[in-house]
Amino acid sequence: MPGFSLPQKPRHAFRNRPAGLAAAVVAVPLLLAGCTDNTKAADTSGGAIEVVSSNTACKVSTGRVPSGNLNFSVKNEGTEVTEFYLLASDGLRILGEVENIGPGLTRNLVVTAPAGTYTTACKPGMEGDGIRGALEVTQSGNQPTADADFQHLLDTATAQYASYVKDQSEQLLSGTEKFAAAFAAGDTAQARDLYAATRQHWERIEPVAESFGDLDPQLDAREADLEPGQKWTGWHRAEKDLFPPAEYTAMTAAERSGIADRMVADTKDLVERTKTLEFTADALGNGAKELLDEVATGKVTGEEEIWSHTDLWDFQANVDGARIAFENLKPALQQKDAALAASLEEKFAALQDELATHAQGSGFTSYDKLATEQVQRLASLVDALGEPLSRLTAAVVL
Repeated sequence: MPGFSLPQKPRHAFRNRPAGLAAAVVAVPLLLAGCTDNTKAADTSGGAIEVVSSNTACKVSTGRVPSGNLNFSVKNEGTEVTEFYLLASDGLRILGEVENIGPGLTRNLVVTAPAGTYTTACKPGMEGDGIRGALEVTQSGNQPTADADFQHLLDTATAQYASYVKDQSEQLLSGTEKFAAAFAAGDTAQARDLYAATRQHWERIEPVAESFGDLDPQLDAREADLEPGQKWTGWHRAEKDLFPPAEYTAMTAAERSGIADRMVADTKDLVERTKTLEFTADALGNGAKELLDEVATGKVTGEEEIWSHTDLWDFQANVDGARIAFENLKPALQQKDAALAASLEEKFAALQDELATHAQGSGFTSYDKLATEQVQRLASLVDALGEPLSRLTAAVVL
């Protein structure tokens, strides 16, 4: 944003980022390119795919459709305003969304979808990760004509990324409110359970969150980063109280409540500020590299979550965010440099496969349990991905 000056933060090698996400945003409204709100007939034998959203359900009329132009007719039979999303199989990358569907209203979403597995989601109350289901798109034999307009591909990429940031920031707020309630109440077990999973929403959009120079230190400063006289608030202040080192003096109930209230207020502020942002193609490319730099400078070293040792949750989230930015840009990149697109896809997959070896239940192994050679293997794969990822921005912009 014009005039934004970001404070220094020692653990982030890329805090001064003139070409990053922070420098490529302007305050204008967002429109999702390529996803229209109209009544165009779907390119399927059954016509429109009927979706009924209520307060407790998201009923999709079919779980299997042929590829092409999919027309979702979304009716809200609940009492709250709802949203509908079509997501990639990972449940993170947003292909299309329709928002602000009031009770009793019907809105349409048209998305061009090739064969594959997708996720549908309704969001009653427009919060949380939604009520989800699987949608299989089969090969129809009638491939939609690819849009040869390169600028249209870039516009679609940035609009889809904007939707992703909106979704992740809203989920961050919902999770933070639950975490803060448990933390303030002294429910240590519940707060510990919520800590790492909720922080992933922050870590997936970290360059965006960091673009707000005042909110970043309030929500994410580590103790080692504090300036003299700076009040310590946010996630890592709570982390130390939940996973205390030896000879640590626990917070009082009033202190916990103060930290919890501040976290919720700052996160609400973050959500409102992200609504003013519009992203450019260079922002996506540079932001993807910045997220990988986050992994290299904070997560691989184990410095981020020094008490909870939940660094692998953060590691995965940073990789998620970088991958989503790349995948949004991939159709444009394939036109400019198909070899680079293939290389990035391969190296993202290799890093993800290695991360999967450390999965444990719905989370990950505690980072302090990893052997030196396991950490070195992760670092090597991050380095291997970093080089081609550093060429992404130039490939789609120049």
